[in-house]
Amino acid sequence: MIYHGKEIKIFSGNSNREMAWEIAQILGVSLGIATVGKFSDGEISVSIGEVVRGADVFVIQSTCDPVNENLMELLIMIDALKRASAGCVTAVMPYFGYGRQDRKAKARDPISAKLVSNLLTSAGVDRVLTMDFHVPQIQGFFDIPVDHLEGGRELAQYFFKALPDLDSAVAVSPDAGSANRTRKFAQYLDLPIAIVDKRRPAHNVAEIVNIIGDVKGKVCIIIDDLIDTGGTVINTANMLMEYGATDVYATCSHGVLSGNAVSQFSESCIKELVLLNTIPLPEGKKNPKFRQLSVSKLFAEAIDRIYGCRSISTLFDRRQIRFDK
Repeated sequence: MIYHGKEIKIFSGNSNREMAWEIAQILGVSLGIATVGKFSDGEISVSIGEVVRGADVFVIQSTCDPVNENLMELLIMIDALKRASAGCVTAVMPYFGYGRQDRKAKARDPISAKLVSNLLTSAGVDRVLTMDFHVPQIQGFFDIPVDHLEGGRELAQYFFKALPDLDSAVAVSPDAGSANRTRKFAQYLDLPIAIVDKRRPAHNVAEIVNIIGDVKGKVCIIIDDLIDTGGTVINTANMLMEYGATDVYATCSHGVLSGNAVSQFSESCIKELVLLNTIPLPEGKKNPKFRQLSVSKLFAEAIDRIYGCRSISTLFDRRQIRFDK
């Protein structure tokens, strides 16, 4: 593909090669030739195996587990491409790691999300394409263009088809901070919302105080941007059942699923956990309760629009969404 005299090239690190391959297939191009490995001492080794001079290059890499290794791969690939005279380099980060450290919650805390944005810029990246930051304000940490996609449409489309009676459903925010995300999801399906009032007495520990909204006799869909250990969403589901919910589903864009999250979901009252493929789901983390949806087509369309210098705002304009059974 050549637009305005510039060729498009798609490269991938090791974090999410299946998604990168899907995106390249949709765009009708081959994945760029690159060897991304390690030296004997563990340092990242990158070798770009084809000419990229003047090309529009997109590097697809989620900074998921192992986070630091995948981040360094991305930074070194960007550096290699810029030194090879690539015309423009876009970091396509379906999942943006370190996004939860976006502010100083207490004295002497780092703001790691800002540090990562600085590292990407220093490496020479020209643009970032990502999905569902932990908080949308992270866009302001960058002094380069950031295209921020939303996964809510694909998740809502799934539930539109999967649930026969949406009149008895309610979208549930697991905390006050996720209320805006839940409201956006609810708008796709014209659902009411409920909000869980909780507090965090310690890191990765959440205590539910109250549920604001009517969930009795309802099918509840818990909406979050990411699920890590699963404790919060499982506790929320238990509380919803105590408040009279008939079924509980959970959904998120990024399935981090660390620790014993998989086994906890197996034993939980959650009927199904719906995830996006922004983070790969290896064999060891697969579970009959998990359903993973692909957003490769959405990323491919965004890449095509960026490459063609066209607006991508219609990709997340909820006013233009129409679902069909």
